Amino acid sequence: MDKELLFSSLYYTLPSLVSGLVAWYFFKEYTKSDTNLEKFKLLKEGKKHTTNLKLQAYERLTLFLERMSLSKLVTRIAAKNENKQAYAMSLIHTIEQEFEHNITQQIYISEQAWSVVVQAKNRSIQIVRELSENETITDANKLREQIIKEVMKTQNPSETALAFLKHEVKAFL
Repeated sequence: MDKELLFSSLYYTLPSLVSGLVAWYFFKEYTKSDTNLEKFKLLKEGKKHTTNLKLQAYERLTLFLERMSLSKLVTRIAAKNENKQAYAMSLIHTIEQEFEHNITQQIYISEQAWSVVVQAKNRSIQIVRELSENETITDANKLREQIIKEVMKTQNPSETALAFLKHEVKAFL
């Protein structure tokens, strides 16, 4: 009778134990899957936010390069007097000021893109300095004209940098 009672109790408890183990296993897998899904959603949301920040950085640097473009810069900033050195310093100061305003954007873009932006800024300043030191240019208006001519015959540094940024954004998207 003891054997019969033991088999009878095993007959009723064994399926319960198996069902309990299966339920525990599925619950464990479900919670793990649910946790992974939540992590994925958070990661996806974070990536979306990061993508927006990167695109905003590229937009701001595009605006910077447009504003720094020498042909647009000399059109926007008029000479206050005939002194070509004062006008050149005004242009350089504007470029530097715009650059400093956007310097934090380097965090969100590639090192190569930032390098291209810095090179464009430096080349623009170099063009202004070289032309302002030219002794055949006697006043601010002639310096302004000469800058426009220089930009027309060679590629504007801002345009080169803009082309690079556009290419990088297209590859990014």
